[in-house]
Amino acid sequence: MSDPTPPAQQQSPPGETGEMAPEPRDEMRDWTGRDLLAGKVALVTGGDSGIGRAVCAAFAKEGADVALAYLDEDADAEHTAKLVRAEGRRCLLLRGDLAEAAQCVDVVERTVAELGRLDVVVNNVATQEPVDSPEEITDERWTHTFDINIHSYFRVTKAALPHLREGSAIINTSSINGLRGNKSLIDYSATKGAINALTYSLAQSLVDRGIRVNCVAPGPVWTPLIPATMPPEKVESFGKQVPMGRAADPDEIAPSYVFFAADRLSSYYTGEVLAPIGGETLPG
Repeated sequence: MSDPTPPAQQQSPPGETGEMAPEPRDEMRDWTGRDLLAGKVALVTGGDSGIGRAVCAAFAKEGADVALAYLDEDADAEHTAKLVRAEGRRCLLLRGDLAEAAQCVDVVERTVAELGRLDVVVNNVATQEPVDSPEEITDERWTHTFDINIHSYFRVTKAALPHLREGSAIINTSSINGLRGNKSLIDYSATKGAINALTYSLAQSLVDRGIRVNCVAPGPVWTPLIPATMPPEKVESFGKQVPMGRAADPDEIAPSYVFFAADRLSSYYTGEVLAPIGGETLPG
């Protein structure tokens, strides 16, 4: 990250990359592809910005066509699409709310209809909102967080399964908070823990079909979600608590997704949770 101490700042959710100071490194400019995903089609939810943008850019550099699902951040989505198309790959933009079950099915069906196949599913969309106490979390908020952060993962995956061939990959985005909890992100952390368990379970269920299911659980990452959901004073100190003393840029996390997507690199990996967390160590 170019500046390990971002200034205090705040945006309206879900946040936009262009309003961040500094803007994150999220375009994989220094990544040299090796055709690890040549001829593949990937669907990335939450693909407009942050980790999702970096993943889309990296996949395109590796030869994949990309469908990216996003809520309503049109400028960010168009920017990511330009990165993909600059590599000579096709990019399909899928606008809509993945908290809705029908939209989860629609993004899969449109991907297959317009790009011809589906080989890699990246469940990455997420929402969060810090609280000072559990009592602040309403039933509506709890349900909404689960609808986006975990229900969409299952629904998108279920819709994708009829289209996935042997050798396909499903990659879920969890979080350090799903591994050790977070007192101010209670509902978010609960969904991330559920994502880890979903990954383990699906990996066992799908191994006989030759479909690998893995998970990336990052520590602090400088994305639009941070200034859009955290108070300015917490943004200013974001990431300082890890041993490396800073948050990651999305470009530093995306290679983990390339690793799991490419059969050439990870054909013997399924049911794994890879945690790029800046030097923090966890028991177990």
